[in-house]
Amino acid sequence: MPRMKNKARPDGRVQAKVYIGNGKYKYVYAANNRELEKKVQELKIKLGKGLDLTADRDTFGSWKNRFLRLKKAKVAHSWYLSLENSADKLSSFDNIPVSKLRKIDLEDLLSELANTVSESTGRKYTKKTLKSVKDVASGVMEMALENRVIEYNPFSKVQPPAGRRPDKRRALTPEEQQWIVDTPHRAQTAAMIMMYAGLRRGELIPLTWSDIDLESGTISVNKSVEMVNGISEEKNNGKTENAMRTIYIPNVLVEYLRKQPKTNLLVCPSAKGNMMSASAWERMWESYLCDLNIKYGDWKNCIETKGHRPSKYSSKQQRPMLIPHFTAHWLRHTFVTMMYLSGVDVETARQQAGHSDIQTTIKIYTHLDSQFKKKRIGRLDEYLNSNGCQMGVNEKEKCDNKAENW
Repeated sequence: MPRMKNKARPDGRVQAKVYIGNGKYKYVYAANNRELEKKVQELKIKLGKGLDLTADRDTFGSWKNRFLRLKKAKVAHSWYLSLENSADKLSSFDNIPVSKLRKIDLEDLLSELANTVSESTGRKYTKKTLKSVKDVASGVMEMALENRVIEYNPFSKVQPPAGRRPDKRRALTPEEQQWIVDTPHRAQTAAMIMMYAGLRRGELIPLTWSDIDLESGTISVNKSVEMVNGISEEKNNGKTENAMRTIYIPNVLVEYLRKQPKTNLLVCPSAKGNMMSASAWERMWESYLCDLNIKYGDWKNCIETKGHRPSKYSSKQQRPMLIPHFTAHWLRHTFVTMMYLSGVDVETARQQAGHSDIQTTIKIYTHLDSQFKKKRIGRLDEYLNSNGCQMGVNEKEKCDNKAENW
């Protein structure tokens, strides 16, 4: 049992010196003996639960740094940067002892963030971002809990606010897909492979011609890169275990790749012939979108240019973006959509896309089901309207006759 010695202080308060083991004491202060006894009893309960009372003043910031150090050694660099970015949004907690934080503190912070405009995007934060901040905050407190610094994790049940809806990624329309096929550019090979084989950017950058078998129509995905300080660092594995796969590619991609020069080991090298860095990829992709925009944008109805098609070398103000600013992930989504439309079963689609969890593929397929089934049901209305069949009693004979000829 802990020993306690009461003592009056010059400021009128009373204090108790409580022995907590290992030659250490903890002082408890109160306005009177009754309050002091209550605090001492609470201290004894915490000691009985095995809490580390020497760490009760540990700040959230100190445990946040420990949390990040642990994650840095365990997760991919890109994921760590995302965690670090979320942790930065918790800086207002840094000097507060973890034992003093409550559920409402994080709820207030998230509510404030939900109404804050991001400096990097100029828009409010999405729910995904707010959830990431909550998860980091809860992860820090969970680590403190596991190390007997606090009794419970007050952030575990926090629900992030709605936040801004994220921009929708969609599949390219058939017309937009044809833009990719018909427009030569240094980025065209990358776009064709992502659209017709579903490779991620990190899988495409280290892809070599030896990974492609045009006779069997396959691409072997056996490595990937991640961006570390903007530089591509190769890994002899994929984003996940399921990312290592053999993709069966359609003839349109096979024939396109046959015609491409094979002067470099890499299929999609940088302008200098090396693996692309983050900045090299961004420059190439922006140049590609610029070409597509100038070629396919509706310039006749463009107010900013007074109906004139601008030059590629015009300023951005003189050539506004009239086509969707699609990303590499849009092309990957297009690949999954094409598999759905062609009747590929969900498990095969998961394997070809390299999804680690089949629920990811099922979620996409379910969304496409709701989207395309609605269009198919709409064909019934088109048939009824075009044939004058109204499904009424007075029209029954007329409908029966038409149905016989359908």
